[in-house]
Amino acid sequence: MDASRDEKRLLRYTYLLCLICFFNLAIIKQPFDKGAMVMAVVTCLLVGYSYFIIRKFFSDGDKYIFIFSSILAVIGMVMIYRIDMASSIKQIIWFALGVTGFILIVVLLPDLKSFGKYKYIYLVVTIIFMGMATLFGTEINGSKNWIKIGGYSFQPSEFGKLFLVAYLASSLKNYKSFKDLVKPGLVVMICLGFMVIQKDLGSALIFFGISITMLYITTSKFSYVATCFGLFGAGAFISYQLFDHVKTRVLIWMNPWPYATGKSYQVVQSMFSIASGGLTGSGLGLGYPEYVPINTTDFIFAALCEELGILIGFGIIILYFLLFYRCMRAAVYGEDEFSRLLAVGYSAMIASQVLVIVGGVMNAIPLTGITLPLVSYGGSSMLITFFSLGIIQKISEEGR
Repeated sequence: MDASRDEKRLLRYTYLLCLICFFNLAIIKQPFDKGAMVMAVVTCLLVGYSYFIIRKFFSDGDKYIFIFSSILAVIGMVMIYRIDMASSIKQIIWFALGVTGFILIVVLLPDLKSFGKYKYIYLVVTIIFMGMATLFGTEINGSKNWIKIGGYSFQPSEFGKLFLVAYLASSLKNYKSFKDLVKPGLVVMICLGFMVIQKDLGSALIFFGISITMLYITTSKFSYVATCFGLFGAGAFISYQLFDHVKTRVLIWMNPWPYATGKSYQVVQSMFSIASGGLTGSGLGLGYPEYVPINTTDFIFAALCEELGILIGFGIIILYFLLFYRCMRAAVYGEDEFSRLLAVGYSAMIASQVLVIVGGVMNAIPLTGITLPLVSYGGSSMLITFFSLGIIQKISEEGR
């Protein structure tokens, strides 16, 4: 009973956050922007109705997974609306589809233990999605990781992540000795190779983070992890020698200032934006996020820090940590090894993505073009993140 009361209280704070932020955007425009309030009401209704369905029909699982993800999505939609109203309308549609997928996974999927036997299906689908952009991809912002069909585009590697985690979980669930790690290791190396060829360094780092986390949880052997880091370092050095785009990213990371008007323009503008916001920010709607390139996707964290302050930036990172904690908690209570490894893999996927993009935006690591989960604009990212969270929610239901 106490848990339900705490969840509903946090949900009310989510509604309040949504209404206040959109009302702030509405009043700074002349005349009063009714569209902002419509967005606020629709968002609150989507979150509230989804929580009602999950709580009423599946009351045993961890509802904080949905609530924390909804708070992050609300923050993202507010910032996207402030920057580009048209994109925010598309984003709320993707949010609705993602939440629908989340609910359907919880409602329709049978016991996840039965899915552990489809290892080779996951393998084939993983390789197809990982290699698709290499053959048929279109280069956007320096990376050949997009597929265009008609007027729509998507990143196949986003969908590949889902199946890579499922393949690794099904392969590692019966781990007994080192030879059980050879095939999964080769599959991960092939996936990383595809990402390097596509110049998608962000996805390469995420796949490595997922694989290392699942490896350590499975084996509990630090020597294996250290070996993988050594191999990854060797691969990174070879990539640096062979590919000019890797050299450019490292060059920008080491010293961006000599190239501020050219190669490092994005990261320099991002750092200026974060610095100008200071601790408390310039105020929602009062900054200049238009000076930051790709400000609704790759660099939305910089735009948030400029207008809401670095304190809110830290708050967003804490929200991600809480979401990661609740997801890993589901893994602890999982009923079987396959379910536990699924939860660990999807949790590591989200955490790795956050660390890679926030680190890149702040120039703590070489910049990589990926989205901030749930916050950045993007249909593929929104859907895949909610599908992953839906599976973790299902695992938390089964583990109670």
